[in-house]
This record gives sequence, structure tokens and C-alpha cells, in this order.
Amino acid sequence: MKPALVDYCILVLSFICVLKSEKCVQEYIGRQKMFEENNPFRLDCLIRYERANSTLNWYMNGNDTPLIAQPFSRVFQQKNSLWFIPAIAQDSGLYQCIISYRNSTRCYKYSVSTAVLNNSAGLCFNEKYYLKQTLFPRTPSRVVCHQVNEFGQEVDYLSIHWYKECEPVQGEQFEFFRNHLIMKDPKKDDEGKYVCKGIYTFRGNKYNFSNSILVDLIENLPRKRPEILYPINNTIEADVGSNVFTECNVSSFKDNMISISWRVNNTLVDNLFKGRIIEGNQTNIPKEGAEIFIVSLNITELKNEDYDQHFTCHAGEVAAYIKIQHPTKNHAAFVILILLLIIPVLICVLFKIEIVLWYRKSCHPFFHKKVSDGKIYDAYVLYPKLSSQVDFVLKVLPDVLEKQCGYSLFIPGRDDLPGKALVNVVDDTIVQCRRLIMILVPGLSSLEEAPEQNIAVYHALIPDGMKTILIEMSKIKDYSHMPESIRYIKQKQGAIRWKGDIMKKNSSSANSSFWKKVRYRMPSEHQASQELALMPVPSDVS
Repeated sequence: MKPALVDYCILVLSFICVLKSEKCVQEYIGRQKMFEENNPFRLDCLIRYERANSTLNWYMNGNDTPLIAQPFSRVFQQKNSLWFIPAIAQDSGLYQCIISYRNSTRCYKYSVSTAVLNNSAGLCFNEKYYLKQTLFPRTPSRVVCHQVNEFGQEVDYLSIHWYKECEPVQGEQFEFFRNHLIMKDPKKDDEGKYVCKGIYTFRGNKYNFSNSILVDLIENLPRKRPEILYPINNTIEADVGSNVFTECNVSSFKDNMISISWRVNNTLVDNLFKGRIIEGNQTNIPKEGAEIFIVSLNITELKNEDYDQHFTCHAGEVAAYIKIQHPTKNHAAFVILILLLIIPVLICVLFKIEIVLWYRKSCHPFFHKKVSDGKIYDAYVLYPKLSSQVDFVLKVLPDVLEKQCGYSLFIPGRDDLPGKALVNVVDDTIVQCRRLIMILVPGLSSLEEAPEQNIAVYHALIPDGMKTILIEMSKIKDYSHMPESIRYIKQKQGAIRWKGDIMKKNSSSANSSFWKKVRYRMPSEHQASQELALMPVPSDVS
């Protein structure tokens, strides 16, 4: 009944004070503040103000006299707050902070009513006032006696005692640590009203304080099992002598009393490394109904023996480790460089013929000025006079190289003048050719015109002589029966094997693989042959 009467008096007094008070530009009314008697309390003025040209004063119950800040008074103002060290029942009432400006009539006013509650009859607490804390059953949990040293008091933690329904809390299921009451295995019977009482010191004087806490348990709600977010059995890289700092992050449900530690071979790092490797203090961050617990690991100086060790974070039933290894050399740039070098080389090797032929067709005319070398023919064709080869030499070869590619060929039996001395004609003609094309047939030790072959090969073997293109009409397995000069040319320049059929049309395409190889060995620039007739060579007079 007494608290109801107090509330009624406060409301009536507040109404009278509001009618009596001077009208300000803007008024703010805060929610009623309730707190327990004989406890420290602070009222904050929630209006921002500029201290340079304004004044903030606190008033009580409409009194015109401000509550002047007195250094050693029980109620005093400091900055924009009003302190009660401690609060008593007579402090209940309406409080107003008014901000007034110099050389101005405007002001701002913030009003808030307070109710200082004493204990209910026959109890050590007030039934209407309490802080609520919710615990989970069957897991270690803690009840917190909210610290009162936010105003600068010094709390004597050893003086804190706990009571449930005004009876001392005792038993093996409880532990006491600083301002925490730890319940090892909370049960339904542990619900109820708890009170923590202790002593604090303020400005050299000792005062009593108490907190009323209503504890309830939540049954059958999903509880988050402790989970190590980091490390995740992973590896990090660091150099010898460097400083390595990492953290163990554990997610668990709220108010769970979980102990986290860093260990190596199941030994605490603080005991094993004597200060070189330091475990930090455990901190927690509330997050979406759960809590993130954090414990740091600081390796001040990394040594060789630390490599490949399992630095394990233990959090109750779960554990995870982190391993340190030497930094791996960055081979990526080296591999990329090698690839950038190898790939173009491979492209040039695999597509060398196509690249050269494309360059001759597309770029060569723009970058190379045509200069006549005095030659008339692009190639001299040397072949055995066999019926199986005549059609290839006289039909297919000219059709591709002359008609499609624009080369000029000298083919004996087609371009020579009849009745002339063969040796002189060959010698004069071959010096006017840029290449020598030799048609080879398996089983023949030499070409039919041995003198013609000797002259042509001579011009191919002399220094700065013409290049030779060997064409095998079918596979020649053994060159041992061939003249040594041809074997030498084969060894130095290789040979091209004909695999086509002169009766098929695609065998006469300049873009086939065989003809690309021939064109690749032909001169890079085929000029129009000079229209000069072969001068007759007079016969020797015996």
C-alpha cells in the first residue's frame, strides 16, 4: 500500500510542478526511474547542450533553487548528471534539468520522475523491483550481480554475499567468483528471487549495496552447442622471429560458463613456453541470442621448434588447432613466366609452317622490298624418268607450285631445248634457280641421269649453294644404297614424303599438309620469272 501512495503523491506533485514551472521552448518527459533504497543511482539529462554559452541545472519538485554541485554532498551534480550516493526514500520525486542560454530567454527542459523503493514487509527485497536473468538447465550458468562501480566506486568483491528468498545461498552446486554466482547444474528448484549484497567505497567512505535478481529457467529450448569458429584445423605461414597473433573464437549459448584455453600437447602454453607464447584473457561478445567467446594467442617470437606444432584451442568438449609452417615460395609468378616463354615456343614449333606461310602472304610484301637476285626459276626439278613419276612431276607439281602458288619451275624434259649438250644446259640452268627439288624413289641407287645429278648436287653442296628439297615418293627405309651426297643432304635438311594420290583432287590442293611443307621450303618471295630464253650453247668441236 505504501508504494502505491508514494506513486500517487509523485504524480500529483509532478502535475503541480508542471503548471507552476516557467514555459520553455521545448519540453521532454522521460519514463519513470525506479531503483532500490541505499544503492547508488545516477540521473542523466538526455538533452544535448553547448557548454560554452549555456548553463544546465537540476531542480527537484518544482523548486526554484537548483541542486548545486557540492563535492562531498550525498546528492550532487556533475556535468549533465545528477548523482545519488546513496539514494534514500526521500529522493523520490520529480526532477528537471533545464538548459538556459546566456542573453536569451529560451530554454530546454527535461523532466523525469523517480521512485526510491524500500524492502517489502518482512522481506530483504522489494517485490516490485528486480532485474531478470534467464538461465538454461543442465549446463553451468552464471547469475551476475551488476557492478556498481560505474560512477568510480571501488567494490569489495570479497564482501559480496548471495541470498535466495532472503536465505543464504550455499551448497556444492554453487560457486562464487567476484560478482558472479555460478550454478553448476541449474534445476527448476533454483528459480526464484536472488539478492546480492556487498560493500563499495566512494571518496573514502564505505556504503552498502544490493541487487534483486529474478532467476528463471527456460526448458526445452534449443541450445547452441559450443562451436569453434576459428581455428579450423588450418595452417598459417610465418617467418622465423616474427610475431604471430591469432584468436580462438567460440560460439555458444548465452550465460554458458565455458572455459577456453590454448594448449600444446595438452599442456597450457603459459606453463610450457614461459612468457614467449602468451594466452590472452577471455572476453565475450553477445550476438543474436548467443555469445562469442574470444581468447587470443600471442607468439612474441616464432622459433623453429614452433613449426608443425599443433596449437590447440580447447573449449569444453570441442577443440581445434592451428599449425604454423614456413612460408612457401611464390612459384606462381615463376610458373607464369615459364608458361609465357614456353607457350610461344610451342606454338612456333607446332605451327611453324603455318606461321611462316601466313607471314609471307600477309606481312612480307609490306616489310621487305623486292630486290632481284638475278635468278629466273624458283626451283630446278631433278627426277628419275619413270612413268610412275612423270605424271607427278609434269602434272601435279606444276599445277600446285606454278598455277596455284605462282612459282616458276625448270623441269627437264619440259623446259630444256632439244639437241643441246645436257651437261652444259644443266650447268647453265641450275645457277639460275633458287632451289633444287629432288624426287627420290625407293630401290634406286641413283637417278638415271648421273651427270645431271652430280652437277645439281654439286651446286647444292658448295658454300652458299642452293637449298635442296628432297621428296620421297614413298617411304625409304634405308638410305645406305644412296649416294653419300644425298645421305648428307637428308641428314641436314630432311625429306618430305608424298602420301597422296595423283588421281584425287584434294592431293593437288596447295593447302594440304604435304604442299605446305614444300611451300615452306620454297623461296619466301616468288618473283615473276624473267622472260629470257635459254641461250643456245654451241657444241664442242672435236
